[in-house]
Amino acid sequence: MRRITCQADVDADAAILATKYPQFTKAYGLTGQLPLRLRKDGFEELMSAIVSQQVSVASAKAIWKRVVDAQLHTEAAVSSASDEDLRACGLSRPKMKYVKALAEAKIDFEALRAASTNEVIAVLTEVKGIGRWTAEIYAKFSLGHADVFAANDLALQEAAKMLFELDARPNEKQMRAMAADWAPYRSVAARLLWAYYHVEKTREGIR
Repeated sequence: MRRITCQADVDADAAILATKYPQFTKAYGLTGQLPLRLRKDGFEELMSAIVSQQVSVASAKAIWKRVVDAQLHTEAAVSSASDEDLRACGLSRPKMKYVKALAEAKIDFEALRAASTNEVIAVLTEVKGIGRWTAEIYAKFSLGHADVFAANDLALQEAAKMLFELDARPNEKQMRAMAADWAPYRSVAARLLWAYYHVEKTREGIR
């Protein structure tokens, strides 16, 4: 399975997409070089993703800082933490349950590094509080999978609507069908659409 491991990999896939598809040629001309965006893998990264769900970026950063300051960002620490400990960091009742479930799942993160995208998604979505989007983002950015596309991401859907001049924003099923044509470069296609979305929204703000 091909992986994105460095900036050159992103640049190469972006160049291929821009050569094959006129819409991506346009988008790449506006965005310029796309970010690598690789992250570490493991328990802490997934716990951080759970903490960040459905809150603002600023709130997520503040809560996560309290979690780290309290040294509650490891599997062992979460397993032994009380609800009061987690609540004091700013976690809601559902998120307390989710991070506890993640700790109790005892995921073999070493094995996930060699797993296919479908296997990664299957393992992670067994954990309460981790949906397909989070699993796909983990596979893309923490494990470097080169052909992953989070089709239910609203920004990707909106970017596709603008770039491909669609009448309506595609739903998850329609977006997944569109993205199938961009294999095996879907991880960079997503990076390109995210960057294009940012450019267009910034331009709208200037007007």
